This record gives sequence, structure tokens and C-alpha cells, in this order.
Amino acid sequence: MGIEVAPVLDDCRLLDEYSRAVIRAVEQVSPSVVNLDVYKRARPRGANGSREIRAGTGSGFLFTPDGFILTNSHVVSGAGRVEATLVDGRRLEARVVGDDPETDLAVVRVHAPGLPAAPLGESRSVHPGQVVIAIGNPYGFQCTVTTGVVSALGRSLRARSGRLIDDVIQTDAALNPGNSGGPLLDSAGYVIGVNTAAILPGQGISFAIAIDMAKFVAGRLLRDGRISRAYIGVAGQNVPLHRRLVRHHALSHDSAILIAAVEDGSPAQRAGLTEGNLIIAFDGQPVAGIDDLHRILTDARVGAPSQVTILRGTEKIHLSVTPAEAPRG
Repeated sequence: MGIEVAPVLDDCRLLDEYSRAVIRAVEQVSPSVVNLDVYKRARPRGANGSREIRAGTGSGFLFTPDGFILTNSHVVSGAGRVEATLVDGRRLEARVVGDDPETDLAVVRVHAPGLPAAPLGESRSVHPGQVVIAIGNPYGFQCTVTTGVVSALGRSLRARSGRLIDDVIQTDAALNPGNSGGPLLDSAGYVIGVNTAAILPGQGISFAIAIDMAKFVAGRLLRDGRISRAYIGVAGQNVPLHRRLVRHHALSHDSAILIAAVEDGSPAQRAGLTEGNLIIAFDGQPVAGIDDLHRILTDARVGAPSQVTILRGTEKIHLSVTPAEAPRG
């Protein structure tokens, strides 16, 4: 019997095309990835004065050509000084513009001409199973590349502030200490997430903040340096709606927020929201997912009576809720 060559060649071509896609994406984005060294002042035991020590390191990426960098809040929180190392070896002083521990995102800035900005994609177009690429600086090894697939969407991850970060992307792309703040890319080289954490005892369980959320947070940090947001006190995840529900209620979207938990004493609990309810609108604005609700719950909503529309079973219900100011870490 002869050896079947064609299937082997087809497999090789597929692997070559996969490799070329990864190489193109990395070549496009790696110039925008930076290493961040964080310094703080500390007093050594037995010493009279304090001295500057390196307190940590992480990754980030330029998202504008004038030097604004996205990274994780936990990378730069409490920093006395931040230094950014570009892919060409330049070391630049960086200033923390603002950070938001509740989404584990921060913006820092460097000043230099002609900086390469990473192209930002849309996380709402991400699907489980698609190929993703993570770039970062684990253990100081600059521009390390790992690949994997999207394992799941709509995860919740507890931030260091103790609050849940909703709408997190789970992947199996390997992350290690120092990867935090680096970009998660799709195969076309667009940033779809900000790498934030890995479950170290686990194998292939890593998380990234969705880029749609990151864009919103970065915009507010650039404008105000901080985010003062309203909250109603629910933890939830994005879920698809059955087509019959969409048609029956004439909804403009086919997804909603499934309430997974309601905080005791929160505005949501006082309003009568319960686990299992589906949030589909807030004050008449359609809510297709967590990002939509976060955009609506601005500081202007604090103390303002509002109407939240939910599906409880197949019934559409309108409830009155008064958002409060979100407690800070």
C-alpha cells in the first residue's frame, strides 16, 4: 500500500499558515509592548533613612502614539516611581495617570516621539475556541510570546480590592509573573484583552480584562484620573437570550446579564432583584451585557431613582432602583 501524502501536506500547510498568522500579529504589536519597573521607598531594618527599591515589575502596551500605556492597576498601585523600558531598549520615566483597582486597569504615560501604538479590537467579537496570543515580560524576559485559545467568556474574577471584575476572558495562553498588563491579541494582531492573572496551581487557566471594558476605563482615567462610579450591587455574566424571548418582547439585542449574586443591603436587593433574573435594560437603555451596564452606571447616577428592566422567567418586569456610589477598595 502507498503512503498517503496529501493529508500530511495539508496539515503542514495549515500549521505554516497558523505560524505565519502568529508571526504577523507579534511583529505588528510587539514594538508597542513595554516593561514596567515599579520603585518604592523603604527603610531597611536597622537603618535611619529610607532608600528606593524595586518593588515589582510588569508589562504594558502603548495604545496611543503620544505615550499613553495600558497596564494593570496591581502593577503600578502605590508606586513611588515607574520606569518603562521600550522594545528598542530605551528607558523612560513614566507617570501614573490614573488607576482603577475595581477593574485592575491603569494608565501610565511616557514622553517620547514616534511611539508605536497597538491597534485595539473589539472584545464583543471574541468567541470561545478562537486563537489568541499573549505578549509580556515574564521574569524580565522581554516580549515573550505564548499562544492558546479562548476557553470561556463572561467569567468573573476577584480583584485585589476584593470586588468582582465581570466580563473577563479566560484563555489557556500561558501567563507568568511579569506578564500582567500585557496585550492579548487575536490572530489579526488586534488587542482584545489586557492580561491580568493566572491561576498558578492550575494548568492553562489565565484571564484577561476585555478590551471593550479597558477602552471605557482608560477613557475615564484620561479624563478624570479616577473613576467614581455608581453601583447597584450585583455580580453577573453575559448570557445569550432565547430567540423566542427576543421576539416575544421585541428586544433589540439577543443577550442580557444573568444575575449570579446580589449583595446584602445593596440597592439591587432593596429593589427586589434576585439571583437568576436577567437584566435587559436600565432607564430605557438596552443592556446587552456587563459593559453596557458599566457605561450607564456613571457617577451621575448616584442617588438618582432609576428603572431596571428584567426578565424573571418569561415575564418582563420593571423595578425601581436607586444606585449608590461604589465603595472604594
